[in-house]
Amino acid sequence: MFNRENVLSSAPAGAVAASFFPRVYGWMTAGLGLTALVALFTLSSQSMLDLIFGNRMVFYGLIIAELGLVIALSAAIQRISAATATLMFLLYSALSGVTFSAIFMVYTRGSIASTFFVAAGTFPAMSLYGMATKRDLTGWGSFFFMGLIGIVIASVVNIFLQSEMIYWVTSYIGVFVFVGLTAYDTQKLKMIGQAGFADGESRQKEAILGALRLYLDFINLFLMLLRVMGNRR
Repeated sequence: MFNRENVLSSAPAGAVAASFFPRVYGWMTAGLGLTALVALFTLSSQSMLDLIFGNRMVFYGLIIAELGLVIALSAAIQRISAATATLMFLLYSALSGVTFSAIFMVYTRGSIASTFFVAAGTFPAMSLYGMATKRDLTGWGSFFFMGLIGIVIASVVNIFLQSEMIYWVTSYIGVFVFVGLTAYDTQKLKMIGQAGFADGESRQKEAILGALRLYLDFINLFLMLLRVMGNRR
């Protein structure tokens, strides 16, 4: 019988991977666009700003909600439907836009724009490298994950120490870590695409999860670059 499952499972690996990546980048772009729109809307509403930044509990609650969505989506991706995964990703992107508006209150718009262009140039270059290189980047994953854990721990400690040296060291290391993770995650997604999918539902869920990974890589690369290059108000 002719059906979509047979087409997906029997298609050449290169063709499956080629059709998979446009979905991944498409959803990643949609997430970034939603984040930008929500951030601009939040900035335009004084009542929203007062609600979010006038009460630290609300702001930290949003941060916890974002973290919870990432963990839940990653852990439950095999048990939930593609529609639910897509909705969770879009909800995460919207929540990120709310908290992301804080950078416009800290940094000048000119430095935000220039940093965005640097990130927008660096990210696709490293993603292309991860897709095209013949070198196995599997070993990079654990190395950069350890670096990420170190950045998180150092940043939490620095909340109390307020050390300028720790701030700059974690910022520069952070740029290095997320540049590397971009290449690593792209190669990992390429391998997933080449392995093929049982059906369209599985492909959509993997595309959403891949979009989330690259979205996080881009956002965090941008934020680390902003810490290095940004001019504060």
